[in-house]
Amino acid sequence: MAKFVLAGKSDCPHYAKAELLADSLQRSLPNFRIHKLSILPHEWQEWLEATCKRNGWKHETSPLVWRELVVQGGKGVLLGGFSDFLEHCQDYYSVTSDMPTDVMLTVAAENLETKMNLVVEEQHRVSLIKPLHIWISSALNPTSHFLIPNLLSAEVFPHVSTISLHLLDLEGTEEGLQGLRMETEDLALSLLHQVTIHTDLEQAFQDADVILLLDEGWSDDSDEEEKRKGLSDRYGEYGRLMDTRANKAVTVIVCADSFANLRCSLLLDNAHSIDSSQFVTVSTQLEIEAKAIIARKLKVRTSDVTNVIVWGNISGRFYIDLQWAKVFNYDGAIRGPAFFSQPAQMILHDRKWLETDFQDLVRCRRAAVASKSCRVAAMSAANGILAILKAWNGICSPDEVFSMGVLCPGDYNLPDGVVLSLPVTFTDGKWSVRFDATVGDELKERLQLAASELKQEKEL
Repeated sequence: MAKFVLAGKSDCPHYAKAELLADSLQRSLPNFRIHKLSILPHEWQEWLEATCKRNGWKHETSPLVWRELVVQGGKGVLLGGFSDFLEHCQDYYSVTSDMPTDVMLTVAAENLETKMNLVVEEQHRVSLIKPLHIWISSALNPTSHFLIPNLLSAEVFPHVSTISLHLLDLEGTEEGLQGLRMETEDLALSLLHQVTIHTDLEQAFQDADVILLLDEGWSDDSDEEEKRKGLSDRYGEYGRLMDTRANKAVTVIVCADSFANLRCSLLLDNAHSIDSSQFVTVSTQLEIEAKAIIARKLKVRTSDVTNVIVWGNISGRFYIDLQWAKVFNYDGAIRGPAFFSQPAQMILHDRKWLETDFQDLVRCRRAAVASKSCRVAAMSAANGILAILKAWNGICSPDEVFSMGVLCPGDYNLPDGVVLSLPVTFTDGKWSVRFDATVGDELKERLQLAASELKQEKEL
């Protein structure tokens, strides 16, 4: 059995005549099948050239007819134009068409009107779909493979019906991004509307609702000065593009191992029309790493440790503070039900360990993971981003404490205009800095040093 494909301009009289002849044959012959493609007049030439190039054909007029061998399989065979199709029908089926010219013109006009109505209906249908646009930069970072499957879910975005995912990577290859897109589509996630890939800044951050900036894969040969220069140029451009293209209510989250606070500060300097509270840097990965170290020492689960605070420069001078930290399910002198917790500082009596070894262990934790697994700590990075997004979307307790790099509000005697990691809580989709933390002289000094370090990074 053969299937014919009939394609032509919507307003072409010969296409209309061939169409009615094909309909007549399909009604009377059980093994005759026709598939019709009505192309808008202004799109016809481009479509024809692309189709002929793809199949190695030469054809210049409307309509275009070819035959596909659906039983044997294989490449389609060009039949030709209207005259060739008419001759084929006469030779094989002894059927011809005697449609007068005025009827041909009438049917052609009806075809065009029908096609235009279908286009309008499709545009209206598409306009009813309002996807959430999520952009991931440096999308070929290993973190994406752990982030994407959990990101596109109702657990993270409970009030979203559909998501358009945009994968941007300026260092990566288009082939690599194509592979990531295929993997994402293969997940068959119910919220996923479409995946698009980008290897340049031509469309970067257009209509963005959420932007997740992952760490770039800088060359190992790059020195610190080159990295800073590259970051300054890139994140300055990122900020300007967000300012002009992204939605004004966009959420921007920076996740990086190096110069994390500096990146966020560069974005803020160049995105003047977007509220500074919508730009944050993830400290959650450090929180998780600190919790894991405490949990191992106290022989509890990592999830049993809560409300750890990270102060300062996330990828530089930071300090892990346990003044609000709680420990559940600790097997000590005092026991209680599952909801019972004890202050971490009461259980951890070794103050010297907390101020020295513990801080060093957290600082080296990520490098230790990378050396053993031979890759970056991608899972904890993805988990940190997801934790912040869930809290931002209302999936957290109002008492739960998070650490984030935010534009310093000038409290704790810190200079304005510096991005520092501070304790925050989320309420009704908005975060606010906790101002009731105890900040002694020693911690103030640490924060001043962190602020000085960040100002120096920015000046350099």
